[in-house]
Amino acid sequence: MDSAVSLTMKSASVSSSSFLAGSPFLISKNKNPNFNSKKPFFNPRRAARFFSKPLISLQSPGPTSQNPLPSSFSYSAVTETTDLLPCKLHQLISEFQSLPEQLDRLNRLLHYSTLLPHLPDSSRVDSNRVMGCTARVWLEATLDQDNKMRFRADSDSEITRGFCYCLASVFDGAAPEEVLRVKTEDLAALNVSLVGRERSRVNTWHNVFVSMQKRTKALVAERQGQKPFEPFPSLIVTKDGLQAKGSYAEAQARYLFPDESKVEELVNVLKEKKIGIVAHFYMDPEVQGVLTAAQKYWPHIYISDSLVMADTAVKMAKAGCQFITVLGVDFMSENVRAILDQAGFQDVGVYRMSGERIGCSLADAAATPAYMNYLEAASTNPPSLHVIYINTSLETKAYAHELVPTITCTSSNVVQTILQIPDLNIWYGPDSYMGANITELFQQIAMMSDEEIAEIHPKHNKDSIKSLLPRLHYYQDGTCIVHHLFGHEVVEKINEMYCDAFLTAHLEVPGEMFSLAMEAKKRGMGVVGSTKNILDFIKERVQEVLDRDVDDHLQFVLGTESGMVTSIVAAVCNLLGSAKSSGNSKINVEIVFPVSSDSMTKSSISSSSNLKSVTLGDVALPVIPGVASGEGCSTNGGCASCPYMKMNSLSSLLKVCHQLPHGKNNLKAYEAERFKSQTLQGKSIADVGCEPILHMRHFQAKKELPEKLVNQVIHPHSGNCKSMSLS
Repeated sequence: MDSAVSLTMKSASVSSSSFLAGSPFLISKNKNPNFNSKKPFFNPRRAARFFSKPLISLQSPGPTSQNPLPSSFSYSAVTETTDLLPCKLHQLISEFQSLPEQLDRLNRLLHYSTLLPHLPDSSRVDSNRVMGCTARVWLEATLDQDNKMRFRADSDSEITRGFCYCLASVFDGAAPEEVLRVKTEDLAALNVSLVGRERSRVNTWHNVFVSMQKRTKALVAERQGQKPFEPFPSLIVTKDGLQAKGSYAEAQARYLFPDESKVEELVNVLKEKKIGIVAHFYMDPEVQGVLTAAQKYWPHIYISDSLVMADTAVKMAKAGCQFITVLGVDFMSENVRAILDQAGFQDVGVYRMSGERIGCSLADAAATPAYMNYLEAASTNPPSLHVIYINTSLETKAYAHELVPTITCTSSNVVQTILQIPDLNIWYGPDSYMGANITELFQQIAMMSDEEIAEIHPKHNKDSIKSLLPRLHYYQDGTCIVHHLFGHEVVEKINEMYCDAFLTAHLEVPGEMFSLAMEAKKRGMGVVGSTKNILDFIKERVQEVLDRDVDDHLQFVLGTESGMVTSIVAAVCNLLGSAKSSGNSKINVEIVFPVSSDSMTKSSISSSSNLKSVTLGDVALPVIPGVASGEGCSTNGGCASCPYMKMNSLSSLLKVCHQLPHGKNNLKAYEAERFKSQTLQGKSIADVGCEPILHMRHFQAKKELPEKLVNQVIHPHSGNCKSMSLS
């Protein structure tokens, strides 16, 4: 950032757990005893006093240079510019900070809204819309012949028009490098304390500014004659149907509306043989399309993240299902088998979708001597708690629990799990990216006030969080191949083309993608979390637009496995369908797949014998393309789909279902493994491996760790672990 900007900026405190809540502008209630919410915001007498000396004129001084932008111009290049933009920004910040009362700040915005020229209807078009604002906002940007940026903006909200006037006043007439040098955090001090929800109009400051920078980059690139980035493939969902942009999106869309004969065939065999299906979100769209349609006719089909799969299988068994088919990787079917056994349903059969091993790069990383060595170090540093990601094998959980007291976690509960017992050594694994991101989250928490930290967890304050940081360890050699490949190329392209879109990212993504999504989250434009968190975020944003009943285009970058698209499209279609008869607004919801430009495209395969392989690091993996020759993974970033998950095909599902129950002998290789072996301490792997899962279930239900686990942590050598029963 330009030193002139940084020197003139005043520090601004960020209120109330901004990184978790999604906005750096969480607003407290007005504490002015004289404030009367029934009085009109605009008071002419007070306005006359405040507006007697306007801050800035919308028209910036004329250009100082007549030279065109040189072909060697670079955004990051340090060029000779005046201090006009930093001064104007500092003056704007100083003005709002000098108004102590909320009413005064709102009145100032309302005054500035009267000074902003209205855009003609020809400019109030979708291509000029700014995403993420509570009101509708339009922004026009041009690069004039004197190489100065020109901005015009408008909104259907008077308060938002006031925001737009201020931003246009600061940035209109600035050189491109000046516009691009300002950071979003430089606008943090422009908090005008509007009382409202997490996604309030205050986010307009940031979202309009991000759009200004995006359009500035595009205009500079165009003037330089640079070839623009090729857009990522995407699916656009409307009330009337789907539009696929790009071959990858076409492949994804092809099975969202499945063959009804396949749906009927599956439903009939499920009903006849009392078979339940639990499937992960990352299934191939062909499979998910059929399952989603079949759910209307057979209730025992459930698509979810890995945590819910086993619990749902127990419910299906209680409802009378005699078999459970698991569409996922092997550790998921192992967990289903073990949890059913714990619940007393040993006679319910559990079947995988392949006669071959369905692996997982992340689970495999924990099933290594290196991971056990990591835990050996943990066992010599009591009191220690091992927090292991749910996406690991039952065998790993069992061996780990005998070394160090262990609890499983998900991406949505890991922060709260770590905070449960103060003064512990925490050992997280095996996902390295998730571990690094968790550490970054706690570093952000450490910068909050004690009051803000207490809102996250009442037992903690700044001192306790700071003391936790050196005791927080994470395994540094484990990754999910899908999230690992959201690398620099993808992040760079998102920064250039999609910085103003809603960004979603799984907590397992690399740090660069994580930071990008976290920045978007702070201004209400992003989510970082589990697959369910991502789905819920998209549904909430769509519902907000439906509630406003205005034309809008929402664009979401899907920062996780592309199999999520089926559940997302189904949820969006349900929301748009329910509103179809109640409003006339035109709403487009675009799901963007961040697939690398060189993602591999192979011919379709029908059997595992035809698998080709690709080397990622030291690991050779089969390349299993998406449906209809869709792309697979790229070593340069952007893995659209998990090759292991795609081993769960519709043909395999139908094969297993048709052969049950009489053809069970032909399905021996498909049966989920039931662990009969024992741990080093002579205990059942299934029993000991289930215990960390049951600890987590207790924590989720009671909001506290089970007493047994606490005792194991505090007194690690007081006795051996005993198996828990499933309630």
